[in-house]
Amino acid sequence: MAGVDSRMSENIEIRENGNGVTNPGFHIDSEDEKKNNHRERKVSYKEEAENGGTGNDVTLDISEDNPDRLLYKTSETPPFHLLLFFSLQQMLMSISGTLAITLIASKVICAGEDEEFVAYMLSSALFSNGICTILMNVVGVRLPLFQGAYGGYIIPLLTLLEVDPNKCKIRPSLQDTAVNSTNASVLTSFNEELEMRNLILNNMQELQGCLILVGVIHALIGGTGLIGFLLRFIGPVTIVPTILLLGIYVVDPILDFCVPNWGITFLVSATGFILAFYLAKYNMLIPVWSPKGGCRIIKYPIHQVFAILISMIVGWIVSWIITAAGGFTDDKLDKGYKARSDSRLSGIDAADWFIFPYPGMHGAVSFSTPVFLGFLIATFLSILDSIGDYYACASMSRVPPPPQHAVNRGIMVEGIGTIISGAIGASQATTTYGGNIGAIGVTRVASTSVFVGCGVLYLVLGVFGKLSAVFISIPNPVLGGSLITMMGMFIGVTLSNLRPVSLTSTRNLAIIGTSIMIGLIIPEYIKKFGSDIDTGYADLNFSLKGLLGNPNFVCGVLSCLLDNTVPGTLEERGIAAWQSNDEEEASKTMAQNYEEGKEIYEIPLPNKIKQWHGWKYVPFMPDPKQKKRSRSLSGQWSRRKSLVAGVGNTGY
Repeated sequence: MAGVDSRMSENIEIRENGNGVTNPGFHIDSEDEKKNNHRERKVSYKEEAENGGTGNDVTLDISEDNPDRLLYKTSETPPFHLLLFFSLQQMLMSISGTLAITLIASKVICAGEDEEFVAYMLSSALFSNGICTILMNVVGVRLPLFQGAYGGYIIPLLTLLEVDPNKCKIRPSLQDTAVNSTNASVLTSFNEELEMRNLILNNMQELQGCLILVGVIHALIGGTGLIGFLLRFIGPVTIVPTILLLGIYVVDPILDFCVPNWGITFLVSATGFILAFYLAKYNMLIPVWSPKGGCRIIKYPIHQVFAILISMIVGWIVSWIITAAGGFTDDKLDKGYKARSDSRLSGIDAADWFIFPYPGMHGAVSFSTPVFLGFLIATFLSILDSIGDYYACASMSRVPPPPQHAVNRGIMVEGIGTIISGAIGASQATTTYGGNIGAIGVTRVASTSVFVGCGVLYLVLGVFGKLSAVFISIPNPVLGGSLITMMGMFIGVTLSNLRPVSLTSTRNLAIIGTSIMIGLIIPEYIKKFGSDIDTGYADLNFSLKGLLGNPNFVCGVLSCLLDNTVPGTLEERGIAAWQSNDEEEASKTMAQNYEEGKEIYEIPLPNKIKQWHGWKYVPFMPDPKQKKRSRSLSGQWSRRKSLVAGVGNTGY
């Protein structure tokens, strides 16, 4: 297996006498907890002399006071064959999330049945992932992070689709129907297809324009250091109910994927859950070979790292077997047809061999007020979630917490990534994926070069249209089953943000409960009785319906208003645990033995440029003259992110 250095073979066994799941990102702080939750790690490896002579068998007993070292640190680059393998692993872990979000987005812009256009959307999304991941690792926060599609931007589109249920219906004009009897069917069919494509393009152009605009705001928040100001008013009591409704509100599109065959759906979901959690304590025996070490067997939790991917492959194979045996209907109008393994193969034929996403490929961008405001809410949620991922990644990579200038630069780069996504026709912006951070703890490879390689692989995948179309051909129930697992994990991660909040406080419980309830009631009212809103202006009516029908907007605004007006201490609200002015205290809380210093957060520039005194006025660059203490999130939040980042993509 390429994932092992050619100079050593390693056998890692992790045993835990408690009932919890072993997690490489977890560290025990107190002596009592160490005694009650004792773990033993044994690492045996064989080091060979460089001249190919005999080596020594060494057995190490690693205690909690001496955590296992990384195979490759943040600034190190593995050999090319290992670099390729590790990059491919990170790509395969994250691609299912981007695929699922793109397919959901295609439905809400009326392109669900246009497989050729969906192929263009997926190519743009993959290409955008690649560019944003490379930028984040080279000039962004400079931690090993993957940037993938964020599902929060789908909610405003789902809302508008419910406000206008006939949005995707084509109304033929008189000119289209005024044809002679000899060619009526041909011309009408052609016109319907053309008008549907025009409708899809109009929806995409609105989406692109709004993405570009919120991307500019996103970049300005990071570039100006405004995020520190926002964190004074936005805490867990605001974030948790808002993001929670995001997970709840995608039930309908997920249901559409599950309906064709519930058996395959539950098979995929159960397989992923069993591999990720029931078998989390076990390692698989994997045969490997290296030039110096020869053939040998290593233990590696590959079933946990690739739980979602393996479950999708299992479901796809089962669908293929049932299709070949004639177990699924041939009627394209039947809901069970989408369970066939060949139901979307026509998209592969229709896709171009090469697709190079470029600005303006879908025409001039346009603008929609309700879509923009919905995207703006999603942007704030994405920013706050990404900050937590930065600190979790630093903890997992054995480096100090990122200073404020690195956080600002990371947020700015994410905003630039959103602009790029909108410009080239991706259906959503990108955000940091927590699942890829968890893989660092399992593989012990924290090299940013690996994630740059992952970005390059995404660029290649985005350019080859036929290859992208293969992923679109995945049967709907397979996607539905994987979405159940991933969204379930997403909701769990969201709820874990409540750890620093006092849940014995009636104030907090009332704000959270009321915000969630109102966030569900108002959109449901708009859905059923939207005609009650009549201001006399059609455009204003539509905008109000779009905003009030968005559960994230209603819940986010209400929870933020109540959290900042109802009396309560910062500790009670959980904000004190999210922010800390004492970086040294945060470092102690994370209980890390750092393997590299803060120099990793500096952009590689010539020393003369680095020493320019004007950098002290730039929020996303380090001050060359002074070492100021930076505002940082507490280790409690970063440790929470480490605990839950081990499975699935939390980019949703």
